[in-house]
Amino acid sequence: MQKETDVIQNDLLAKKKVTVIGAIVNIVLSALKIVFGWLGQSHALVADGIHSLSDLLTDALVYFAAHQGAKEADEKHPYGHARFETLATIILGIVLIAVAGAIVWDAIQRVLVDDVLMKPSWIVLVIAGLSIIFKEGLFWLTLKVANKTNSPLMKANAWHHRSDAISSLVVLIGVAIEMMGYHYFDALAALIVGLMVAKMGFSLVNDASKELVDTALEPELIEQVKAIILGVSGVRELHFLRTRRMGGQALVDVHIMVEPKISVSEGHLISEKVRVALIGKLDNLSEVMVHIDPEDDEMYSPSLDLPLRASLVKMLDKAWAGLVEKEQITNINLHYLEGKVLVEIELPLVLFSSHEDVEQLIQAFKTRGSVIREVQSVKVLFT
Repeated sequence: MQKETDVIQNDLLAKKKVTVIGAIVNIVLSALKIVFGWLGQSHALVADGIHSLSDLLTDALVYFAAHQGAKEADEKHPYGHARFETLATIILGIVLIAVAGAIVWDAIQRVLVDDVLMKPSWIVLVIAGLSIIFKEGLFWLTLKVANKTNSPLMKANAWHHRSDAISSLVVLIGVAIEMMGYHYFDALAALIVGLMVAKMGFSLVNDASKELVDTALEPELIEQVKAIILGVSGVRELHFLRTRRMGGQALVDVHIMVEPKISVSEGHLISEKVRVALIGKLDNLSEVMVHIDPEDDEMYSPSLDLPLRASLVKMLDKAWAGLVEKEQITNINLHYLEGKVLVEIELPLVLFSSHEDVEQLIQAFKTRGSVIREVQSVKVLFT
């Protein structure tokens, strides 16, 4: 447990560190882009600066979500806090879409009205080049942390940095063409940047929304889960397999069929073997819930209406009235199968002096027990 806690804390520290680095870089780049975009007469660079400025909000969001998501489960959040990252990812996507809309609208206005077109200078190329270098570096640094901590939010932020690098490349190309005497390319570059930002925003919202509505894991991963479960000794079949994601982790619920007359402890052991096998062989699987079934109840549960032990034992005790040996019963096993109860009783063999006495007693227990409508058969065992 302590080792797991240390891993969580180390991951949290790594997430916070790379996010702070990204925030510092974004502050510097957004200031340079907006100032020199304005001085250098480049709408595309100003738009790219606004894009970088929006990154400061997302960095704060990522920092907060990383901190909240790393908290352990508590009474109010028994499944942990991983969904904080999911929620933050959706907010991040919405912010990007809003920023993109503003950029695209302004770019269209500048294309339609010649008087507001800017004439960029060479300083714009320098700032755009610096942005490409720094944002590409942030992409690789953040992606490394995302893979190490298995955080979809950090991975989304990494690709956000990559989109910034690409948008700066678009600015570089557009401004260079504009400076060669071709009009509208600076505004066109701003338009492309806006559309790229919008696409990234929609992708983030779409992916995170799937997690919020508990979308199943990928089909190939589900097949792998099935193969692992059926490979555990004692598992006959499986059904009701349900999977979902929470943050960077996957969760699995499944019903498995085992031999119907095994003990509770053996069934529990098989379920634990299934859980350990899945967690051990699949990455990022945090929780597995295994339900044991003695028979197929996928369509309906045939034994659901049968009486439980307390009621049934009273019925058996009444049916066996007059049999003094019933007081010597050491154990009663009840098997609920196919809408009937199979009864097994255990008696000490030393009570009987002859084989004939044993046969008569067995027949008496069977005959009287079978009078009960819910009882399919009675089996007498001697210990």
